[in-house]
Amino acid sequence: MPFVHIPFHESAVLDPLSSYLFPLRHVGLISQLARREVHTRYRQSWLGTAWLVLTPLMMLVLYTSVFRHVFQVRWSPPSEGNLAFGLRLYAGLAVFNFFAECVTRAPTLVAEQPHLVKKVVFPLEVLPWASVSAGLVHLGVAALVLLGLRWQSMGEVPMSALALPLVWLPLVPMCVGLGWALSAVGTFIRDIGQILSMFLTGLMFLSPVFFPAEALPSGLRDWMWLNPLAPIMTQTRTVLLEGQWPDWGLLSLSLVASLLVAWAGASLFRRLRPGFSDVV
Repeated sequence: MPFVHIPFHESAVLDPLSSYLFPLRHVGLISQLARREVHTRYRQSWLGTAWLVLTPLMMLVLYTSVFRHVFQVRWSPPSEGNLAFGLRLYAGLAVFNFFAECVTRAPTLVAEQPHLVKKVVFPLEVLPWASVSAGLVHLGVAALVLLGLRWQSMGEVPMSALALPLVWLPLVPMCVGLGWALSAVGTFIRDIGQILSMFLTGLMFLSPVFFPAEALPSGLRDWMWLNPLAPIMTQTRTVLLEGQWPDWGLLSLSLVASLLVAWAGASLFRRLRPGFSDVV
C-alpha cells in the first residue's frame, strides 16, 4: 500500500479552537436555533413551557419516593427529611439529565438536517452549540428549583451557591465537544444512538447520583473520579447543600479536561465534515 502524505497546516489545528469553540460571529444564529428547539419540544403540549418546571418537580417527588421509601436508601445525615434527601438526589440528576440530553441528541444533529448540509455557506458547527444551549434552559430551570427548595427546606441559600455556574461550567465544552464528535460519527454510523442509550444507562448508575462518592471504598473512589460527571455532581452538592466553596483545583482540572474533549471533537468534526453531503 503506497504511503499517502497528508499535509499538515497549523491552521488545521488552530481553526477548531477559534471558529468552533468561540463562535462569536454566530451567536445570533445559535440563539435562534436554540429557541426554536425549545419551542418545538413544547409547542403541541397542553401545558407548554410549564413542563420546564413541572418535570423537575415530578422527578424530585418520584425519585425521593422510590429511593427513600421503597429501596430504603440512607444518606448522611440519617435524620434528614424527605425534601433534603430529594435535593441530594436531584442535584446529581440535574447534572446527569443535562449531559444525557445533549449526548442523546448529538448523533442526529447533522443527519436530520440534510437541507443545511447542502448549503455550503451554513456553519454546521453551530448545531451542537444550539443543542447544548437548549439544554442549558432546562439546566437553568433545574438550578432555580434546587435553589428554591434549598431555601424552603433549610431557610437560607448559602453564599457558596454563587459558585454553582462555575461548577457546571465544564459541562458546556464537554457536551459541545461530544456533540461535534457524535454528530460527525453518527452521520456515517446510524447505530451509534442505540449504543449510547446503553452507555448512558450504565453511566447513570456508575455516577454518584443515588449515592455519595464518599460511601465507596477508597480503591473504587479513586476510579470514580475518572468519570467526568463525578466531580461536578459532588461539588454541586458541596456548594449548594453543604454551604462550602468548591475545590478550585479539581474544578480547574475538570475544565481543562473538558476543553480537551471540545478540541478533539471539533477536530474530528472538521475532518469528517467534507463527507457529510455524500451520506445525508
